[in-house]
Amino acid sequence: MIAIGSDHAGYELKEKIKEYLNDNDINYIDFGTNSTDSCDYPDFAKEVSKYVSQNENSKGILVCGSGIGVSIVANKTKNVRAALCYSSECAELSRKHNNANVLCLGARFIDFETAKEIIKSFLNTDFEGGRHLNRVNKIKEIENVNFKEEF
Repeated sequence: MIAIGSDHAGYELKEKIKEYLNDNDINYIDFGTNSTDSCDYPDFAKEVSKYVSQNENSKGILVCGSGIGVSIVANKTKNVRAALCYSSECAELSRKHNNANVLCLGARFIDFETAKEIIKSFLNTDFEGGRHLNRVNKIKEIENVNFKEEF
């Protein structure tokens, strides 16, 4: 299952992505927003990230103007590895090497055709594991560190 969400700047691209997912029989849950009315990206990024964190093997797609804001929010969530991608190559590497489970897109910087190629790469690429697994496991270790106590 794909969890999808956007703010107002990403709404139109998100709606096109939903059409693409429908056309390819890919199931998704839309966490909003539902219009181009101004709203706060953390609200939607939080819900998508929460879903991905709680549902093993699920993935998410987040869209805002730059992709940066939703990426920051998503990466605050335990068990979420969000990747801001502007090319299909980045999406492929984010899956192979980082086991990314949330794809972040910047609606002001990519067109729909590029977004489709990025999504295809993200959804159709598996994690390689091996030496990359050790690195991903170190991310999990960092999630559990209380830095206030450590320093």
